[in-house]
Amino acid sequence: MQFHHHGYVSHDPRVLPAAGTGIDRPADLPDEVDVLIVGSGPAGMLLAAQMSQYPDVTTRIIERRDGRLVLGQADGIQPRSVETFQAFGFAERIVAEAYNIGWMNFWGPDPENPQNIVRTARTADYAFDICEFPHLIVNQARVLDYFAEAAADGPGRIVPDYGVEFLGLTVHDEGEYPVEVRVRHVAGPSTGSGAGEGEERTIRAKYVAGCDGARSGVREAIGRKHVGGISAHAWGVMDVLVNTDFPDWRTKCAINAEAGNILHIPREGGYLSRMYIDLGEVAADDNHAVRATPIEAIIAKANEILHPYAIDVKQVAWHSVYEVGHRITDGFDDVDPGSAAAPRVFLTGDACHTHSAKAGQGMNVSMQDGFNLGWKLGSVLTGRAPAALLSTYGAERHPVAQQLIDFDREWSSLMARKPEEISDPQELATYYLATAEFPSGFMTQYTSSMITGSDAHQALAAGFPLGKRFKSAEVVRVGDGNAIHLGHHAKADGRWRVYAFGDATGAGLDAWADAAAPVLARFTPPEGDVDAVFDVKAVYQQPYEELDVTTAPALFQPKTGPLGLTDWEKLYAAAPSHWSTTDIFAERELSRDGVVVVVRPDQYVAAILPLDGVAELASFLEGAFLEA
Repeated sequence: MQFHHHGYVSHDPRVLPAAGTGIDRPADLPDEVDVLIVGSGPAGMLLAAQMSQYPDVTTRIIERRDGRLVLGQADGIQPRSVETFQAFGFAERIVAEAYNIGWMNFWGPDPENPQNIVRTARTADYAFDICEFPHLIVNQARVLDYFAEAAADGPGRIVPDYGVEFLGLTVHDEGEYPVEVRVRHVAGPSTGSGAGEGEERTIRAKYVAGCDGARSGVREAIGRKHVGGISAHAWGVMDVLVNTDFPDWRTKCAINAEAGNILHIPREGGYLSRMYIDLGEVAADDNHAVRATPIEAIIAKANEILHPYAIDVKQVAWHSVYEVGHRITDGFDDVDPGSAAAPRVFLTGDACHTHSAKAGQGMNVSMQDGFNLGWKLGSVLTGRAPAALLSTYGAERHPVAQQLIDFDREWSSLMARKPEEISDPQELATYYLATAEFPSGFMTQYTSSMITGSDAHQALAAGFPLGKRFKSAEVVRVGDGNAIHLGHHAKADGRWRVYAFGDATGAGLDAWADAAAPVLARFTPPEGDVDAVFDVKAVYQQPYEELDVTTAPALFQPKTGPLGLTDWEKLYAAAPSHWSTTDIFAERELSRDGVVVVVRPDQYVAAILPLDGVAELASFLEGAFLEA
């Protein structure tokens, strides 16, 4: 990581200097805010961490609870989420405490004794076949802790206002703060709000993000409806500490038995495991009575399915019963279809899509909602982008949510089948591996918009599909000869990345840098660093030993910070070295004639252009940015 460029740092460099609204941040909830986040779940806390990188924007996050979440229901962390953690600076630490899913085993009825189960397949997990990031299990509460730390340590110094309940909102047609939000303080002055318990007040905001869960009050306030229903099938879920003779207790398993089905997921810490236990079909007149199933009955059902193995439960950390539901909200913001108005209120996470927990998608997709929305709010509120940018949030995330619902419906149906409905014992394992790109979080592909350009030049960078997340690969940093992942250098700081790939011979990259520099400067505030908006990096085909940072164009060795120090980490070599065997040109099918790849702040490929396409670059940026 880079630091010291604003002067010598002797403390934890992850704690950035407070700036803007983060300096002397008021303890009391202000009457007026730029962004009000309602709810401190995965989408809300990621959004807060992102907004902390925009300290000139007044952002507050309210939560009805009186403190941090102690026990979260979600636990599956897909590789795309770990990649996101990398951008926020805590991937290594959370990986160290998480359970890594290395395998998924499948169990079915013993053909010779169908009342017993036998292992039918062992499959290596899909994560490392797809990317360099693992597939993890870790308590949602810990994920929120890390995002809370990132928000508090960012320049904006954002911390949740606990004990504040959302009551309703009204969006007015005019005014600088057009969203009028009614709240109630439910936990007294100990929250730092300065208000007494039961006190109601009104806050005015420019924008509101509803991150308040499946029973979202924000969704109800803007008149959006969940579309979909609940299937007639119930599952019990429990986090348990046990002794058992089941040999795969510390391996993720899908278990199909005559008595029902179990999805078994080991948890972090080496002892805890989660079990989703099939409770069977629910009668039409049940009226949700199945939700009152006692834990003793759930444990008994688990033992029936596991036969001839058994679990001796020593402690139940948490349990619940749910009926599988698949719902998607009819809109992700407060603007009706066909309206030219810019949205003011947004829905994220469970507030706009709900589904079963067994595909491990809820927390992961919710976080990507927050990631998608955060930099857009920051860009608009700091004057970098037009308000029209905010309309792309719903346009991009609604199709993703629909894909999630469709995938989860099929996965849930496969998980709930009876043995006699299965003709191929390997079918579930085959489906699990064949569809891996979607659950891992890497299938999302945004279509053409003001921030996703034309695919006319896709052939120049076939390994970086337009609209999909930028798939990192190793390169060699010229300044010190170290091999690093190019994408891992991209932090969640709101900046766009511009990667220029080319050759050190001839005028290709040098000519591009000279032509592109004034174009990028048009959208960069003159009072800020030259790379405050665009983090430009050059990747040459030559070995790093043949390159010299000091002879590179000025665009590739900018001087930043109050001391005007040269940045030595903009220049990279693609050729293999002592520390790496990867050639990114071959690995990502990049044209040897050169190519420019523009990547959004949320790590999705926005444009692919030839080195002589600087005019096209200018045209693209004119549609996505306001001139500084």
